[in-house]
Amino acid sequence: MGGEQNLAFDVIKGEMTVLAGGVSVGVLVEAVRKTGMSARLLSAPVEARSWWSLHGRLTLTIASGALTLAGLLTHLGLTGNWAEALSGVGNAPPASRVLYGLAILAGLYLVLPKALYSLRRVRPDMNLLMTIAAVGAVAIGEWFEGATVAFLFALSLTLEAWSVGRARRAIERLLDLAPTVVRVLDASGVREMAPALVEVGTRFQVRPGERIALDGEIVSGVSEVNQAPITGESVSVLKEAGAPVFAGTVNGAGMLEVRATRTSDDTTLAHIIRMVGEAQRNRAPAEQWVDGFARRYTPAVLLIALAVLLIPTLVLGQAFAPWVYQSLVLLVIACPCALVISTPVSVVAALAAAARRGVLVKGGAHMETPARLKAIAFDKTGTLSVGHPAVVRAYAMNGHTETELLERAVAMESHSDHPLAKAIVAYGAAMGVRPLPADEFSITPGKGATAKWNGKEYWLGSHRFLEERGQETPEVHEQLEALSATGQTVVVVGTEAHVCGFLALRDVIRPEAAAVVAELRTLGIQHVVMLSGDNQGTADAIGREAGIDEIHGDLLPSDKLATVGELVERYGAVAMVGDGINDAPALSRATVGIAMGAAGSDTAMEAADIALMSDDLSKLPWLIRHSRRMVGIIRANIVMSLAVKAVFVGLTMWGHASLWAAIAADMGVSLLVIFNALRLLRG
Repeated sequence: MGGEQNLAFDVIKGEMTVLAGGVSVGVLVEAVRKTGMSARLLSAPVEARSWWSLHGRLTLTIASGALTLAGLLTHLGLTGNWAEALSGVGNAPPASRVLYGLAILAGLYLVLPKALYSLRRVRPDMNLLMTIAAVGAVAIGEWFEGATVAFLFALSLTLEAWSVGRARRAIERLLDLAPTVVRVLDASGVREMAPALVEVGTRFQVRPGERIALDGEIVSGVSEVNQAPITGESVSVLKEAGAPVFAGTVNGAGMLEVRATRTSDDTTLAHIIRMVGEAQRNRAPAEQWVDGFARRYTPAVLLIALAVLLIPTLVLGQAFAPWVYQSLVLLVIACPCALVISTPVSVVAALAAAARRGVLVKGGAHMETPARLKAIAFDKTGTLSVGHPAVVRAYAMNGHTETELLERAVAMESHSDHPLAKAIVAYGAAMGVRPLPADEFSITPGKGATAKWNGKEYWLGSHRFLEERGQETPEVHEQLEALSATGQTVVVVGTEAHVCGFLALRDVIRPEAAAVVAELRTLGIQHVVMLSGDNQGTADAIGREAGIDEIHGDLLPSDKLATVGELVERYGAVAMVGDGINDAPALSRATVGIAMGAAGSDTAMEAADIALMSDDLSKLPWLIRHSRRMVGIIRANIVMSLAVKAVFVGLTMWGHASLWAAIAADMGVSLLVIFNALRLLRG
């Protein structure tokens, strides 16, 4: 119906996306029904699931096992011979055959429609292989083995469905983060509403211990908020008036009044849920390889099984029945269930664990890429650095102490909303300086400000402002030029008589940045680069402190794009880590784009392949280790699956394999690879 390129499947959630213009829903549903499955529109109302739809598979599996055991015990009761009951060809009494037949029917009840569809399409799959094996066993009189094959295959499918369900539930826990009601504040008081009905700008109340229902900004109240469900931060964050909060996070001990800044379908949590859903459709290279391999592998095995049957009997003249049996064994062990299921379960488990850590990965392909990274490029501002200026040192002069210098600077800057002013006030507070604000404060645009403090006039401003006032000495000039060369911004404080001192500010490195860069090197990252739009001196200061190999300053977005392109050509697998709109082209050009602090930032979240929801660089080494662990588990699962099959193919060729042992081995390796994959859920 339009070609395979117009189909997309989410195996974990059981969803199919179809791009087929002009095809009615009824025709699509009927096409799905013919495969032995059922379908409905996602937008259609969800009907209450029947008891059979919830428990039918498990019931049939138990029935198949019980009937197989009953047939064996009946045979034993009638003959008293264990060896005959387990392996006698054609010896099963009629009563046992009826029980075995019912066991086969129960075990294959859900498989038969799919096997028949596979046969009609001449595209053999595991359902057809198991059906041929069970029916073939009965045809040569191996009733017990036929029943055992049907039961063990049904059991493996039941356990497989359980494991996939566990991975699905890990993803669906995200849906439980959003509260179903919002306590809206209006003229009549507090009333409860569904989040979908709340408009932007509406004020709502969040009580202690409750989950926050919508993204918003705190209007009043102070509380510590646990943001781990969104950002993965392990420590609660103190929030007060003006601070942003996210839907799905948990309020602490304080009462909060919040103004909604987004509707329920536009919250950060809603974006995460949508992207996690889409991520499962974006398949990893390993997953695509396994699917391609399985498509060629199954027909090849059918041909080999046919050769095992025909060559000894027709060419070498050996007995027919033993080689029919061995060809059936080969069909059973050839079933690629373990191979096919292990990779998607591994990928989904890895995605779910990453989401819990506050690392949003947009698909299996991007989950696999960090494992093979050779170089990483970092943006400077907001990525390696905190993204805003901070005072790095205060220089007192002419008999003033550092405290006196800060008192005068904070007194004047407390009137201003400029980023430099905020940094000086914050530094003063950290140093315990809280003087009264200055009087008669006035700003000289682009230069500085003047004010009176304790009845005396002071001024504050840039290096240029100092020069214009004619109060600069050669010694001060030399100091200020040296600081400027290292990317520091200088704020000078003085009176009409002399300079009291100056404050050096710059965008400071994140506390964890140097340790993260060092850890990346231990993980085998060959080259670490920093890209910045700031001047080269500023970039060099931050880059050297972080231990960066190659530092680029004075870059436009197009320059960043070109540099990342060169890195990709040189190293192959390259990550770009950034946080701003100007990083979007470079994020797209890199092998994998990683957005820093994406919580609440649609631009960063949309532009990148991976979003670190918090401002925590240490998630990057964790992501690389997690990706490598996933790739290692996928490879181990593939090797394990193929190795077991190779052993049994050899045993079959030598005539030393049995049907029940083959299905037990196939089921065993299926469970091994599934449980191995589910270890990734622990992160």
